[in-house]
Amino acid sequence: MLGLTSDAGRDQRLADKLRGIQWGLILMVCAISAIGFAMLYSAGNGNWQPWASKQALRFAIAVLPMIGAGLIDIRHWYRLAYWIYGAALLLVVAVDVRGTIGMGAQRWIDIGFMQLQPSEVMKIALVLALARYFHSVSTDSVGRIRYLIIPALLILIPTALVLKQPDLGTAMMLLASGIVLCFLGGVRLWVFATGAVGAAVAAPLAWSVLRDYQKTRLYTFLDPDRDPLGAGYHILQSKIAFGSGGLFGKGFLEGTQSHLSFLPEKQTDFIFTMIAEELGLIGGLALLGLYVLVVAYGFAIALGCRSQFGRLLGLGIAANFFLYAFINMAMVMGVIPVVGVPLPLISYGGTAMITVLFGFGLLMNVGIHRDVRISRAGESRLN
Repeated sequence: MLGLTSDAGRDQRLADKLRGIQWGLILMVCAISAIGFAMLYSAGNGNWQPWASKQALRFAIAVLPMIGAGLIDIRHWYRLAYWIYGAALLLVVAVDVRGTIGMGAQRWIDIGFMQLQPSEVMKIALVLALARYFHSVSTDSVGRIRYLIIPALLILIPTALVLKQPDLGTAMMLLASGIVLCFLGGVRLWVFATGAVGAAVAAPLAWSVLRDYQKTRLYTFLDPDRDPLGAGYHILQSKIAFGSGGLFGKGFLEGTQSHLSFLPEKQTDFIFTMIAEELGLIGGLALLGLYVLVVAYGFAIALGCRSQFGRLLGLGIAANFFLYAFINMAMVMGVIPVVGVPLPLISYGGTAMITVLFGFGLLMNVGIHRDVRISRAGESRLN
């Protein structure tokens, strides 16, 4: 167990922590979320119901816990990392037992006041667990095969369970964020090269176990026009909406593809397409600029932390946010197959909103406690 000092003089005072909060990051998060509220209002045809009001309420509720997560001593998060991962893994397993089926997939657990999607919780839990593991292992040990078994299991077990739901998009994100953390943790490049060769050899086997709809998505990605009224409908309508927006867009609330119901899932996966249609290239680039600033801010916070755990946690949260945005934007533009990943802080969804904000709380925590050093033996001190 992590030893915590009881000397009050060595702990940061609450006032010092409040002064250390990255208010610029909070401002950018609020700006992105405000764009999301506006677009959900537009998706509701100029009505706060059914999406915008619920999303705004969730954001308001989640902001205080986000700040609270930033103020808690980082050593507590270090100590709880594996417990949080274990709880998230149990929730993912519970989906197979008592999960709620929606849109052909079993991904949610009904907890009364909301539909909880455990795979979203696992994205943060995996970063916490890997950050703690690579903090506790020496640089020399990371190069040995036996020290790679645990992180491999930490990544592959939830990835396989999420893929079974089936949720290819989230499984891809878990695998990608896990690989990024392993790279940042010091795993040698030859390991990744070996893994890539192994994946290429196993590709025919992976193709054989894919479900029919997943194969259809890949076929549609290569040739959307092969079934324009069926499998290719989503991406073709998305491209039409993108192109019709032009430089400045058709105007807020004036998107024809979305408001005439040609654009599918306009409040979730394809909301960036609606932004491009109504606000044009300028609006899309403005949102992209905000995302870039948030990611850059996150990397700057992480790299300024003295502890390996803090650096890996911050870099993992920033990389996870980047993957969120990149996969969604690339998907709706036809750069990658449609996999069903929401646009962070924009798309409608309770669990995604809460987990993203909690992740930013952990990122702020890294900045606030940047001078806390945590030794591999578990002792920590504040300089």
